Amino acid sequence: DRTLIKRNRSSENSGLGTPGTRTSSVLPDLLSQASPATPPRHDKSSSEEYQAAINSSVHSTPSKSFITSNNSPQSTISLSSSSRQNSPKNSICKTRSTSSITNLLHKSASSSSNISSPLTTSSSSSANLPPHAYALQQKQRSFLTFGFGAGGSGPTRRESHINVNVTPTSHEATSDTPEIRKYKKRFNSEILCAALWGVNLLIGTENGLMLLDRSGQGKVYQLISRRRFQQMEVLEGQNILVTISGKKNRVRVYYLSWLKSKILRTDGLSDQVERRNGWINVGDLQGAVHFKIVKYERIKFLVIALKDSIEIYAWAPKPYHKFMAFKNFGDLEHRPLLVDLTIEDQSRLKVIYGSAEGFHAVDLDSAEVYDIYLPKHTHDAIIPHCIVALPNSNGMQLLLCYDNEGVYVNTVGRVSKNIVLQWGEMPTSVAYIGTGQIMGWGNKAIEIRSVESGHLDGVFMHKKAQRLKFLCERNDKVFFSSAKGASSCQIYFMTLNKPGMANW
Repeated sequence: DRTLIKRNRSSENSGLGTPGTRTSSVLPDLLSQASPATPPRHDKSSSEEYQAAINSSVHSTPSKSFITSNNSPQSTISLSSSSRQNSPKNSICKTRSTSSITNLLHKSASSSSNISSPLTTSSSSSANLPPHAYALQQKQRSFLTFGFGAGGSGPTRRESHINVNVTPTSHEATSDTPEIRKYKKRFNSEILCAALWGVNLLIGTENGLMLLDRSGQGKVYQLISRRRFQQMEVLEGQNILVTISGKKNRVRVYYLSWLKSKILRTDGLSDQVERRNGWINVGDLQGAVHFKIVKYERIKFLVIALKDSIEIYAWAPKPYHKFMAFKNFGDLEHRPLLVDLTIEDQSRLKVIYGSAEGFHAVDLDSAEVYDIYLPKHTHDAIIPHCIVALPNSNGMQLLLCYDNEGVYVNTVGRVSKNIVLQWGEMPTSVAYIGTGQIMGWGNKAIEIRSVESGHLDGVFMHKKAQRLKFLCERNDKVFFSSAKGASSCQIYFMTLNKPGMANW
């Protein structure tokens, strides 16, 4: 029922602190000891091309459209408000099968490539539709796409099956235009975060942890109830799910094998033993704001932002099999809201963090804290969105996104590009995705831009203003959710097809 229309277009200082540091006596010394100007506001905004992309819709004609067939028994998703009726052909099967659950938790790459998705739809060309059907199609669309496939498109396929595959191969049949789909499941609690576990999606809400079966029936399983999950990340190689959760915002690690046993109900243990074996807290940390996991050589670092300090833990393999304290930087002048860890020239580690005043860095070797960017044009508190270490820069060049813009600086605070990335509106979420692009979710549109230049690659316009939140991404798969309205919220799924990138 939802239509995505593609239209062609042509486009183209420093403040020092002295934090205390703590080094673990259990872990080996993982790091060898070794030893900012404000950019001019040269606003090379993309607002003109942003407006041109929107205005071009008035004069151009659609070259391709995607519409879900109403009578297709394989359509298992709702793409517009008109398809929310409980049709037995379109509703997701509620039957539970132990064998199917076993398959959905199978994490090998060979099996995941053969797993079909509940997001299966049919496509047809709007040129072949009768006038009344085309008018209905225009009325029901929720997202308009601009700027994709500027090189033109081939003949529209009469029917295509879209397989969700987190390890795509070159022979997959794909289109040039990114596609947005929506899961039928409605969540009564606010969706706060999500993480991919194999091909399936772990979902953190205000009231618990759930698993969305993306491998077949699209069923949702309740794993943990009555606990708030603010942030999460899966490390399958370590068999863990790292979370910020609970009323006290603790950093808690859950074992994936325990979560799997809760779905299969095979443990047969008492609740007390089950809880004790199922998770472990990282230190005695409370009030965690944000964390980032970064791999350096064979070490996985967990960087945690607290109220006025930053803690760094390192993963200790067996026999410990847990995160252990590595370094601590306390009494920070600026309260950290967002953290990341950069690796300069594969040897020197620096914590980069964002605050309400700007962006700052901590050298792990010298424990020096300094500012790398403080906005001069505003005296209000900023909202840091995203810290991106630019590709092929050896961890030296950064894109720092805050409010409705982004600046290019290096890790010592000097301007690296005389460019200011400018969003068309204030985004609610900003994320760097695996295609080498950066996405911004606004109330009126979703923008996709080049991370290197900030140029606008494409726009999804909302039919109606709505607040969207980025959840997670892998390769060219991006998940985001709507904010909880009067009763519920839903999860959206976008595929940014790599074969079509050259045509944007």
